[in-house]
Amino acid sequence: MLKTIQEDVQSVLDRDPAARSVWEILLCYPGVYAIWIHRLSHHLWKGGFKLIARWLSQLARSMTGIEIHPGATIGRNFFIDHGMGVVIGETAEIGENVTMYHGVTLGGTSLQKTKRHPTIEDHVVIGAGAKVLGAITIGAHSRIGANAVVVKSSPPNSVIIGVPGQIIVRSQEKAMSDKPDLEHGLLPDTIGETLAALVSHMEKLEKRLDGHTTISPALHTSEHGIWHGEDFAI
Repeated sequence: MLKTIQEDVQSVLDRDPAARSVWEILLCYPGVYAIWIHRLSHHLWKGGFKLIARWLSQLARSMTGIEIHPGATIGRNFFIDHGMGVVIGETAEIGENVTMYHGVTLGGTSLQKTKRHPTIEDHVVIGAGAKVLGAITIGAHSRIGANAVVVKSSPPNSVIIGVPGQIIVRSQEKAMSDKPDLEHGLLPDTIGETLAALVSHMEKLEKRLDGHTTISPALHTSEHGIWHGEDFAI
């Protein structure tokens, strides 16, 4: 137990630059409390004491704002940063060295009493407000962008963004290390890039048409991620 507590504290020190001391983590980090209470409630759940386990999970929810069903399976070095509004369902499975931010939901999409919540493999980072729904699997070393809605499985080394979540497999695999991928600003704009390619293709077609004047489109390709155009008011 002492070794597990030390690992949990070290996980916070490794992943949160705001953490200044062990005492600060022990006194001020609700995500740590929620995980510790979950380990106890999960042990009771597996032992058949389901009502007490559920009561403990609700106690943790009232204390931390984090709701973890006692039936959920959570691996080592799980870190919930800030934590408020996190919901983890009964059949969710979380691997090792997973990082999760506030407002995340690992939700179910079925009324059947079977596996209906996501499986999160090792070293996954889930951004604030993301919703991962259904009995899907998020591959190891993947990153889910903030507020993404993920409804289908992804292979390892993926980046998932948007609503519904668009899966982009990295052209180069992330180095297999314990260091989490916290570069939240490095998110591709799949819709914007597709639109830019379409506008560019239309301009080329217009120039090839004989006897027609090339009309500048209302929307131009982006410059350093910023779009320019005419009045877009509806």
